[in-house]
Amino acid sequence: MRDNTIAFVFPGQGSQQLGMLAAAHDRFAVVRDAFEEASDVLGYNVWSLVASGPQEALNLTETTQPILLTCSVALWRAWGEASGAVPVIMAGHSLGEFSALVCAGALEFTDAVKLVRKRGEFMQAAVPAGQGAMAAIIGVEDSEVTRICQQVAQEEDDVVSAVNFNSPGQVVIAGRVAAVDLAIIALKEAGAKRALPLPVSAPFHTQLMKPAGEHLAEVIAGITISSPKIPVVHNVNATVEPDPEKIRELLVEQIYSPVQWTASMGKLIEAGATNIIECGPGKVLSGLSRRIEKTLDCYSLENPEVLLETAAELK
Repeated sequence: MRDNTIAFVFPGQGSQQLGMLAAAHDRFAVVRDAFEEASDVLGYNVWSLVASGPQEALNLTETTQPILLTCSVALWRAWGEASGAVPVIMAGHSLGEFSALVCAGALEFTDAVKLVRKRGEFMQAAVPAGQGAMAAIIGVEDSEVTRICQQVAQEEDDVVSAVNFNSPGQVVIAGRVAAVDLAIIALKEAGAKRALPLPVSAPFHTQLMKPAGEHLAEVIAGITISSPKIPVVHNVNATVEPDPEKIRELLVEQIYSPVQWTASMGKLIEAGATNIIECGPGKVLSGLSRRIEKTLDCYSLENPEVLLETAAELK
């Protein structure tokens, strides 16, 4: 049964950590099955990597992306098995958009695992590990972050830009390491309360990812995409798109375009959502949701007890 007050959100890179979903993996057969499916596709034991690491391998883009997708789909299946209500709308942050589309019935899980592994490979190849960086900037207006990044990029003839508009006063910047470092200095001088480096291995959503987008377009052309059974808000333009061919285009454009998360959350609220359920490891999106709109009730499904209690409460 669909609940018009529930929206599901799916996290992206940066939410990964060793041992994530351990309790859910122990508790739910559908979670274990999802990891086995992903392992068959990827050719290595996904759960072993999640449980035992090493962390450096887990943080590599081509590894992180299919693993986080698997985490989200596994929890979505556990939610369904617990007879959790069907949300009125969904959104995913960056990689999480692919998770949302799988859970909305637009992408087959195994196709998506293959697709995001290639996406990660293309993104990593576009900027080799160690040459790109991302950082979350806290306490500076969005427009000021954009202006300072543009100024640094122009002065240094390098790449740094605002790429994730996560909540008012929290913007992620990305680009080449030296340019990001200079932008952080300038942003601190402009009053940034904090500048937090993110555990990612490529500068996502910058123009440096254009070659990755071109390669992704070739792969995604061979993937079947259906119209979502549950509306999904897209990162690029914060709108719902039912047309599979337009979805295909947006998934390519997303790789080198800023994530409009604040606007996407506005779309969920506009659809009537008052309960935000984070379907994946961690509570990053729950925290952002509360920063965007304090009246929202937020839940994270990583803990099995919380998943079962939330499914029962929101039936």
